[in-house]
Amino acid sequence: MTDATPPDAALRAALNEIRERGAIGTTDIDAAISHAEQFASVLPGDVRILADLGSGGGLPGLVIAVRRPELSITLVERRRSRADLLERAVRKLDLTDRVVVYADDVRLLAGTHAAAFDAVTARSFGAPAVTMQWGSTLLRPGGILVVSEPPTDDPRRWPDALLDEWSMHDQGRHQGVRVFCHL
Repeated sequence: MTDATPPDAALRAALNEIRERGAIGTTDIDAAISHAEQFASVLPGDVRILADLGSGGGLPGLVIAVRRPELSITLVERRRSRADLLERAVRKLDLTDRVVVYADDVRLLAGTHAAAFDAVTARSFGAPAVTMQWGSTLLRPGGILVVSEPPTDDPRRWPDALLDEWSMHDQGRHQGVRVFCHL
């Protein structure tokens, strides 16, 4: 991003390019940014290292990177074509000093980076059990997992047995995201 390009204009341009290449659906980019901002807004101030699971088209990872410049972020995307788009966007947004794209399966990242992250985010990553497994594996004790939630709140989506299995505490829904703390 050049000094003459406002951050939001550069972010919209990067996300629009990713959408044109098929990695983001037909959703309005401003609405997608607004939803991704919910992830950034619930991250505590002491978070420094974040992993975004299934980064796909860069939502919410790229938005968090622009909104929270103090964070080091790992965008986890196993599909090489989407990882390439993310790498291009990271360069265009001039984020290469603190954002890396991990172009492989999350289980490989967990093998080398278990308990390494202060926060993990997930938007459309997988079923609740899968998201909880990998999120809790990557989180340090006291770290938080932030996941996208459907419009209606279903208490059966995150059963107590699942949270207990992965030592997670439900901190509740905040607009369109839910926050869990790793015990």
